[in-house]
Amino acid sequence: MPAALQLAARQTRFIAGASPLPLRAAPLPATGWLGGGENIFLKTRTKVGMGALVLLMGGSLVAMRSHPSEEHRTQITAAHLKLASISTASRRDVDYRLLDARLQQLMHKPPMVGLAVGIVENGRITFLKGYGETLAGSGDPVTPQTVFRWASCSKGVAATMVAKLAERGKIDLNAPVAKYAPDLKLPNGNEQLATVGDLLSHRLGLYRNAFDNKLEEGQDPSFLRTQLATLNAVCAPGTCWDYQNVAYDAASEMVSRVTGLPYGEAVERMLFNPIGMSSGSVSLAGLESNRSWARPHSAGRKPEPMSDIYYKVPAAGGINSNIKDMALWMEAQMGEMPDVVDPKVLDTIHAPYVVTPTERGRLRKFLERLGTAWYGYGWRSYIYAGHRIIGHRGGIRGYRSLILFDPQKKSGVVALWNSDTWQPGGMEFEVMDMLYHLPFRDWMELDKTPEQSIAASEEDTSDSGDSADRGR
Repeated sequence: MPAALQLAARQTRFIAGASPLPLRAAPLPATGWLGGGENIFLKTRTKVGMGALVLLMGGSLVAMRSHPSEEHRTQITAAHLKLASISTASRRDVDYRLLDARLQQLMHKPPMVGLAVGIVENGRITFLKGYGETLAGSGDPVTPQTVFRWASCSKGVAATMVAKLAERGKIDLNAPVAKYAPDLKLPNGNEQLATVGDLLSHRLGLYRNAFDNKLEEGQDPSFLRTQLATLNAVCAPGTCWDYQNVAYDAASEMVSRVTGLPYGEAVERMLFNPIGMSSGSVSLAGLESNRSWARPHSAGRKPEPMSDIYYKVPAAGGINSNIKDMALWMEAQMGEMPDVVDPKVLDTIHAPYVVTPTERGRLRKFLERLGTAWYGYGWRSYIYAGHRIIGHRGGIRGYRSLILFDPQKKSGVVALWNSDTWQPGGMEFEVMDMLYHLPFRDWMELDKTPEQSIAASEEDTSDSGDSADRGR
């Protein structure tokens, strides 16, 4: 096949993959046929008459006019590739030399094995770096291409998917959750009262992390969702907040039923492919198929066994990617890819729907600058030193993650690491302090002993709901 045809075919397959519904391959444009492949075409089709050639050209031109969206999407893809590159020109506020030195110091702490960090400033990726090892003692380095698990940062993906379908008129966020997720049964028949929005904001009236223990015993999550009706309600739907994993995964059921696709495939078609997240996946096999992927470790640096438990609730904790793709995801959440994630969708999912006072308790060491904390649809938001910031954390046995950004400055930080420690968590606020030119604080507690460290005291506790695996 001529090179021009191969390129056009690849572009067509990519565009089709980016669509929520299968697309027919568009006829190749005239330039694709008569550009670089012209000589081959003429040599191998010497019997084609002039009239047929003109007819072919005319048909191709009509095809070009008939499928403007395909051409537009190809141009958008090129724009996304630009967003994936590192832009040193966009560096304004972060002291990268100091940040790198701090992260290298962090890696000398006993619980640390591997770490990947990405920074976005002014809507462009400005820093991507890996530290440490994928497996303790292996010598295999973490790089920006190393794939980790996102854990509960996956919830923002599910919320974006549901809100995107709502924007298309496929889901009503104010409708009863039972309309789209019949497997979800709540106490007192509350699935008829709880809305889709209540599900995405953890306001179902269940106690915290309901049935996570049974999920970890190996029970089927769809069955467990039907059994939630046997519990006692702690409040009426929409009136209190308690973090969920098993119930939250009703979001993946909704997406699959509405799109007719497995959840992972729908996510890849509607979000990951058009964003350009080539390493993004939603399965254990997707993680382990990568050339470089991080193995899980305990806080004592001992390797942990791999588990697929929370891949069975993919909306709650099933996403994998490298740090570059997580930075691209953050750019999309900042509004830099409106062709994929519409600003109206971002306004919907990032809105502060419910105050979460316990979050301030979990982040108590930052209270000097941290104000009110809210939960939206799959996203947290805070007031930090007078600025509104958006993010989430995640923790599954052997993995941790964070994302935090200022949507106005279009600047923020993402991080992934492969050990059971929250010490790197202070990094997000050290980066925010640089962005806002605030006086330095040792939020990562690199200069404190374990006895003095608040982070150390949190190692054996769940992340107040942001941990998708409670057993540690």
